[in-house]
Amino acid sequence: MPQPDRTAELQALLARILILDGAMGTMIQRHGLEEADYRGERFKAWPSDLKGNNDLLCLTNAYSGPIRPPILN
Repeated sequence: MPQPDRTAELQALLARILILDGAMGTMIQRHGLEEADYRGERFKAWPSDLKGNNDLLCLTNAYSGPIRPPILN
């Protein structure tokens, strides 16, 4: 079965800003991370709560449980 011609769609994407919204936060939440998982050693003494700050997981790579969220692999 031949693929549909997507030339018009691709040309439109070149002229516009494309925003893809996914459920990455939801996927991370499914792993049940706790405050300590977000802190790691790097932010161990940070004065405020960090749980839910998913961007920190890229910096600390703190979570080392048996199942790692795909974003950290």
